[in-house]
Amino acid sequence: MNGRHELKHYINVADHMQLRARLRAVAKPDENAGADGNYKIRSLYFDDYSDKAVVEKLSGLSRREKFRLRYYNSDTSFIRLEKKSKVNKLCYKESMAVTPEQCTALLAGNLEPCHLPERPLLMEFYAKMRYQNLRPKCVVEYSREAYKYCAGNVRITFDRNIRTSNTVSDFLSPALVTIPAASAIILEIKYDGFLPDIIRDFVQIGCRNQAEFSKYVVARHV
Repeated sequence: MNGRHELKHYINVADHMQLRARLRAVAKPDENAGADGNYKIRSLYFDDYSDKAVVEKLSGLSRREKFRLRYYNSDTSFIRLEKKSKVNKLCYKESMAVTPEQCTALLAGNLEPCHLPERPLLMEFYAKMRYQNLRPKCVVEYSREAYKYCAGNVRITFDRNIRTSNTVSDFLSPALVTIPAASAIILEIKYDGFLPDIIRDFVQIGCRNQAEFSKYVVARHV
């Protein structure tokens, strides 16, 4: 598993429009996007009784991790368990599919459907749920517009309309009620060993500074 670099910037609507026009000339839109160029992401984040993931992020620790369940475009037939880690400024992500039945069991506090030794990531999650008291903390959802550039395996995304809910039991429900968590548009640039000059030049946005941003942390402070 190779680590990836990840840069984040707060941008405004004018920045977004300008960058989108530039990127469309050189990068390919994500194939999962709808007719409007966006797709919807809903995630359920887990943390322990002391909110370790929040504290580690705010403390800027160089080694940290968090677990989440995620699905796209309201399609609950394809749910993924993801572990996102950061080690010395490189980001790592492991993921695997889980069934709606496993997800429903977790939401009800039943961990046994996740006790599958042949699936290491699920077993790690099971162990940390059981022995570190990981529990679902909040739901975060937002719209994403994404582009790909092959050289450097670059992915550029714009996340906006970030919303949250503490009603974790309704994670799979289309009727989940959410509230705004952040008004900013978040530009994320992810790449492997290098960022091609053409992309570096295209995403120049004047005085906008690179920023630390966590949707989970922001949602927990709403």
